Amino acid sequence: MAGAGGPDPLLVIAAGGTGGHMFPAQALAEAMVRRGWRVVLSTDARGARYAGGFPHVVRVVQVAAATPARGGAAGRIAAPFRVAAGIVAAVRAMRRDQPAAVVGFGGYPTVPALAAAVLLRLPRLIHEQNGVLGRVNALFARRVQAVACGSWPTALPAGVDGVHTGNPVRAAVRERAGAPYTPPGDYPLSLVVIGGSQGARALSGAVPAAVALLPAAVRARLRVAHQARPEDAAAAAAAYSAAGVAAEVSPFFADIPRRLAEAQLVIARAGASTVAELAVIGRPAILIPYPHAAADHQTANARGLVAAEGAIMIPESELAPAVLAEHVSAVLQAPAVAARMAAGALAHGRPDATERLVDLVERLSGRTE
Repeated sequence: MAGAGGPDPLLVIAAGGTGGHMFPAQALAEAMVRRGWRVVLSTDARGARYAGGFPHVVRVVQVAAATPARGGAAGRIAAPFRVAAGIVAAVRAMRRDQPAAVVGFGGYPTVPALAAAVLLRLPRLIHEQNGVLGRVNALFARRVQAVACGSWPTALPAGVDGVHTGNPVRAAVRERAGAPYTPPGDYPLSLVVIGGSQGARALSGAVPAAVALLPAAVRARLRVAHQARPEDAAAAAAAYSAAGVAAEVSPFFADIPRRLAEAQLVIARAGASTVAELAVIGRPAILIPYPHAAADHQTANARGLVAAEGAIMIPESELAPAVLAEHVSAVLQAPAVAARMAAGALAHGRPDATERLVDLVERLSGRTE
């Protein structure tokens, strides 16, 4: 445990500049600070924009972005030099103040810190949020002592074993972990529809059209909360209205955890955080993976929940209104099926994902009690 017999141990967290990387990194930082660790966040300028939610005692170190895909030919030529400079700076910093552990959450800005940890033979691990390793995590998978997996199963290189920690979820979700599920019945039914910013358009077209095909008795009881892009919201709202369905359509809902807890069914993309939240709360879902996600990782994210019988997966190529309506009806008109799906989702969840990740870091560093 931190704090006994010397300065507090140092944890270096390296994360790329997207919410998918930064939110679980923030959860780990918060927990480690509570345990008495000093924490440094190594990220790029994009990641620094997310750092406002980290504890104020976390020191943020910005590294030059070195994504080969950006900046055209000049950027590709300069990227190796920026990476090398970042590694040298990280080595120097870690020699001055040696971390007890280094944790990478993926993204190119994690390369300097992880590479420095490899060169200095420091305890190190990576956390992969999706069911397929990102490029940087795949690069380091054989060079770290542990690979923590947010989604399960995660496709890993031959000879690499993963630890299923789960993906840390927001406090508002943890507060509703395992909230009792109300199966569909002869009372108002709540349907929640959420899609990522890139993948919301297909859902805004297909879901209202599918809802219009449901039996009249189901539509009369249905209450829809649909998160849509601003440019699609009016058309989606009009389609629900034409079908005689009460719907709240908005680009953003601040209370998604509450809505998930109250839902009889959720239709969503299969981002790692969404899948984790559905499983922690325990709600039946129809997942439509975003087909353009890198390495089709959303399909991989969905597989575990589908195997646990907590979700139905429909590839976007098969997302016809009639097909979706059939699946929605099969859940909302079958309370036993819906309850079984809710239980399957809950059994797949990892509400203690942050604690599992903390324990892994402390075991790796040799600082457990």
